[in-house]
Amino acid sequence: TPGSSPRNLLDLDTFSKSDPVVVLFVQVSGSSEWKEFGRTEVIDNTLNPDFVRKFVLDYYFEEKQNLRFDVALFGAQDFLGQAFVALGEVIGSQRGRLERPLTGVPGKRCGTILLLAEELSNCRDIVTMQLCANKLDKKDFFGKSDPFLVFYRSNEDGTFTICHKTEVVKNTLNPVWQPFTIPVRALCNGDYDRTVKIDVYDWDRDGSHDFIGEFATSYRELSRAQSQFTVYEVLNPRKKCKKKKYVNSGTVTLLSFSVESEFTFVDYIRGGTQLNFTVAIDFTASNGLPSQPTSLHYASPYQLSAYALALKAVGEIIQDYDSDKLFPAYGFGAKVPPDGKISHQFPLNNNVENPSCAGIEGVLESYLQSLRTVQLYGPTNFAPVINQVAGIAAQVTDGSQYHVLLIITDGVISDMLQTKEAIVTASSLPMSIIIVGVGPAEFEAMEELDGDEVRLSSRGRYAERDIVQFVPFRDYVDDSGNQVLSMARLAKDVLAEIPEQLLSYMKTRDIKPRRADPE
Repeated sequence: TPGSSPRNLLDLDTFSKSDPVVVLFVQVSGSSEWKEFGRTEVIDNTLNPDFVRKFVLDYYFEEKQNLRFDVALFGAQDFLGQAFVALGEVIGSQRGRLERPLTGVPGKRCGTILLLAEELSNCRDIVTMQLCANKLDKKDFFGKSDPFLVFYRSNEDGTFTICHKTEVVKNTLNPVWQPFTIPVRALCNGDYDRTVKIDVYDWDRDGSHDFIGEFATSYRELSRAQSQFTVYEVLNPRKKCKKKKYVNSGTVTLLSFSVESEFTFVDYIRGGTQLNFTVAIDFTASNGLPSQPTSLHYASPYQLSAYALALKAVGEIIQDYDSDKLFPAYGFGAKVPPDGKISHQFPLNNNVENPSCAGIEGVLESYLQSLRTVQLYGPTNFAPVINQVAGIAAQVTDGSQYHVLLIITDGVISDMLQTKEAIVTASSLPMSIIIVGVGPAEFEAMEELDGDEVRLSSRGRYAERDIVQFVPFRDYVDDSGNQVLSMARLAKDVLAEIPEQLLSYMKTRDIKPRRADPE
């Protein structure tokens, strides 16, 4: 939910300061059209307004969500300036705070706008608890009872919804149930004081379970058990009415109660985790001579090559989460000057010491330059560049750095065994691999590396996590020629798994997000 605070606005109000309002426009995906999303309240008579009203947007890591903030005077049509920003830029900036200059009034300094983004917590806590009971009523004629518990959360209208059943413990009046886990949302809808009702039943084979009794509590009351045992009396209202000397139908004791937070991708990004983006491009002869229109590397004056399009589509989204915007970029499968040696990880910028290019534009420039200087050759080896990035990823494993390697290839792979070995090794590191297949080839080998159907293995070792996402470029070529839309779809599909892959790494290593510094 971005909030906004313009600073040092233009003063267009003759008699007093300005009365500004901010209008948010959202760009329709794949088009140049802007739609108004909402407006802040008006703040009277100030050039440094702090707006209270928030804009609540759905956030998708894998999409470029372009926003436009227009600042204007309320009532008049006076325009004070505007700022363009991608939602990912705000989330990817330090502590989710981004300051942008307002522009749009020729020859005037319009001041700045400060945008703050925070994730709406929809109560992501998960509770683990364990209960036991003592001296429950005996319900079975031949044995004791077979007790189990049923948990209900109360609804706004006073009705109850079942949210958990424990297992049955056979033939005892003093059962100890196994610990169980339940989301706080399911238990009380995030309202800590809402009633939680618990019924105690005696299990019967025919399904006509006998009611032993009930008790009520709340999440807040249950959570006190973190420091002390809580004992509840189990009451049967019908027995209570009938018998004067009735005390209870036994007791239930809460033995333990603990809460864990489920962290999200945004928690880690706001806590300072950087995404490091590396590109590897296939320069093998099977792509065809770059000067020929049939080549997959051919760029006409009117259209980028498939390689350049895929690089731009994915890179322009990831760069919002990389603070230095420097991207190492490599080629593989070419003979490289001056001595014509075959290389499977040559820097596109020809700088072995520092293969990083400035921004996606820098990567594109170096790629086009390399096409003019290297000789396309072969074979198609993925393993060297995967091992190169894995070596860098292995240096920092505390969760502050996560690496994404984009491999763009025509898919005719020569070192399948070594590549599988490299991916299995990399699966325990903070990295993900995206493979975009260009051209008409069959991509069975790429599908195997993707590991969605069958977990990838090498020499009896299985990948710890699924870290590869493969898509064929041809699936995204739009017949209508709308390149912007088709590339947005490509980026969406290849990037959709990255947040989950990052979370799975953090979870297996028990790495919690760093707290964003307080304001």
